[in-house]
Amino acid sequence: MQIPKFLIGDHSEYSNAIFIIHTEYPRFIINLVDDEITWLEDIKGVDSNEFSEEIAHLIEEASLFYDRQIDSLEFDLDDNN
Repeated sequence: MQIPKFLIGDHSEYSNAIFIIHTEYPRFIINLVDDEITWLEDIKGVDSNEFSEEIAHLIEEASLFYDRQIDSLEFDLDDNN
């Protein structure tokens, strides 16, 4: 099974959160509301400068992914009315 690079996660107990799951290395879950990241990988021993740049890029990608998904949902809703 092929898994997308990003997934949207939802949980009724965290109704004010927007979770995006990054499924490739380094795997993580980010809450786009407050940019809090939970790591699903052991990230010890990595070059911190290079890693920081990569993570900043992945956070931007996650945010753009979410925006595209919401835009497509809104477009679909408009088409159905």
